[in-house]
Amino acid sequence: MQKVDTDVLVLGAGASGLMCAIAAGKRGRRVLVLDHANKVGKKILMSGGGRCNFTNYFVGPENFLSGNPHFCKSALSRFSQWDFLALVEQHGVPYHERGHGQLFCNESAKDIVNMLLAECADANVDIRLNTKITGIARESRGFVVSTDTCRFESDSLVVACGGLSIPKIGASPLGYQIARQFGIPMVPTRAGLVPLTLQPADKDRFGQLSGIAVYSEANTARQAFRENLLFTHRGLSGPVILQISSYWRPGDVVTINLSPEFDILEHLMAQRQQKPKGTVRNCLERHLPRRLLAGFLPEEALGKSMADCPDQQLEAIAVQLQAWHVKPNGTEGYRTAEVTLGKMTSCFENFLQS
Repeated sequence: MQKVDTDVLVLGAGASGLMCAIAAGKRGRRVLVLDHANKVGKKILMSGGGRCNFTNYFVGPENFLSGNPHFCKSALSRFSQWDFLALVEQHGVPYHERGHGQLFCNESAKDIVNMLLAECADANVDIRLNTKITGIARESRGFVVSTDTCRFESDSLVVACGGLSIPKIGASPLGYQIARQFGIPMVPTRAGLVPLTLQPADKDRFGQLSGIAVYSEANTARQAFRENLLFTHRGLSGPVILQISSYWRPGDVVTINLSPEFDILEHLMAQRQQKPKGTVRNCLERHLPRRLLAGFLPEEALGKSMADCPDQQLEAIAVQLQAWHVKPNGTEGYRTAEVTLGKMTSCFENFLQS
């Protein structure tokens, strides 16, 4: 069996693993990256619809979910979004800004992967793909990672295997298995940035709205977001739902405002005075999709003239559209989740770095 000696061994050729390898390589360390996949950065390549939302103009500790918020402060003080943006500009990667300060590649997420590979080459980082790990041990000298054909020995070991989300592109529980092997406690994991599924009755009712996207506000007791909401055959998706899913817990009710920047009740009251012969449908369909209105309001209400609608009915319509209380059945799970919430505890990180 071949034996390879190195200073730093990184498990995982994703964004975190490559950035770690680059930093260690630039400090003069001999760095080797191992990954079971056939290419680096698979999640990078699929993120942002293939254009990689690589950072954001507005990044602060308050934007992160963490059991230790002080870690985010420390990490961001050492390497901020401006540092990464400088790297992007240094490599001439064209990009643009979308809503909320999100930055995307103009052309392809491959530009970010190629940038990281170029940085790895400059730092003399060795990357080996299609490598299946069969064992990990800690010895007096450091760490030993075994494969079918090679024994890798290293002073330092970095576990950057990623989480459990999107197994179809190779996500695996290897990092968690390593933690269990060494008796390291973990924060329970769950799917994050994931679509929510609906209860059977709601699924039957709202499944017909599949494909409709509408700018909305979603609230739980813990957080609120405004972004597009997308109705699917299984439930609710879109950026606003993906964001709120990381705060949602089973049993929680999500309150959704389908028109957060437009006061529907105020509009209905005004239209009743100005166009009493108009119908509720005609009054609302200029602001919300007709098919969406049909999914939330009965035909009897939609076809009613404004003059025949008492205040109580107009208030009920507004509440239905601007304070929709929905109790999700669950999430779509790791199959479609963009991230995995929960991780190994900090003592695991310290153990590997010691």
